[in-house]
Amino acid sequence: MAAGLYQDQAANRPALRSLPVFLVCAILMLMAIAASLFYGSQPVLASEVLAYVGGQNGNVSEPSASVMSLRAPRTVLGLICGVALGIAGALCQAHTRNPLADPGLLGVSAGAAAGVVFAISVLGLGLPSQYTVFGMAGGLAAGLVVLGLASRIRVTNSATSLILAGTIITGVLNAISSTVVLIDKVTMDKFRYWTVGSLSGRDAAVLWDVAPWLLLGLLLVVFNAPSLDALALGEDVASALGRNVGRDRIIGLLAVVVLASAATASMGAIAFLGLAAPHLARRIGPGGLPSIVALSGMLGGVIMLLADTAGRLVLPTSELSVGIMLSILGAPLFVVIARSSRMRRAHDSH
Repeated sequence: MAAGLYQDQAANRPALRSLPVFLVCAILMLMAIAASLFYGSQPVLASEVLAYVGGQNGNVSEPSASVMSLRAPRTVLGLICGVALGIAGALCQAHTRNPLADPGLLGVSAGAAAGVVFAISVLGLGLPSQYTVFGMAGGLAAGLVVLGLASRIRVTNSATSLILAGTIITGVLNAISSTVVLIDKVTMDKFRYWTVGSLSGRDAAVLWDVAPWLLLGLLLVVFNAPSLDALALGEDVASALGRNVGRDRIIGLLAVVVLASAATASMGAIAFLGLAAPHLARRIGPGGLPSIVALSGMLGGVIMLLADTAGRLVLPTSELSVGIMLSILGAPLFVVIARSSRMRRAHDSH
């Protein structure tokens, strides 16, 4: 029934709605970028922001240049990672045919956390630019193990085997990470700043660490997008239409693993974004799953930047991390989605 909800919300929408919806989202994205650059705990004149972005550093005062040197990289990283998580969430929901799925289902978050814990506790690394690569490796490894294990679990369908495998690997990795953190106070002090999910302190080095993987993930999405509408009709129908279902599933889920691993490693654990962006995209977007995936990416970027900007403004002398802001906003949304799913199942049963 959840698959029916996923398909019903995206179906029967006029194709002519596509351009206006994407245009509005593009405008919202530009506004979110501007807000992230213009607003924060330290005031910066709009003229100086524009001069900095335009490369006219001679027209920017030294305090403002210092602020912008921190604010600009986190804006770019937040936008790209928001896009990545939005797309990963939409793909995960499409391939599992479950509107309540998110990339954490594949063990990516737990794997990235284990990689960061290893880098901090064993190698003594303490800066985001130092342990991002290890978080990336941990997320990728965990996702690949989940996919491999799911292929060996024999249950009623591939989505169920994926959920079981993800639950097993996530539980094991979380237990290992928690044990290390609890017995090593130094690791706990450093790891807690990563685990809440934040853009603070992320410089251009972090972006360059994950940029190649984000590009690879987007390329996999491009290859996988044409198969989504056929797969939404069911594996038997997709095979009858000439799709190689196994190959399409592997490419799509690999894209989820790569995108989610890169974003999680660079920012920390980010809750609800991979769930919220696709849900909103299905509500407002045109029909067709490839369009929903693209729209989810745009909305993910907008939501990420707005949450980060709001976190900088909500407290007068400090800031709330973007992970906390998204959790505050996302928890009520999750309740709404779950309630909507239950009501739709009740309606379908009649």
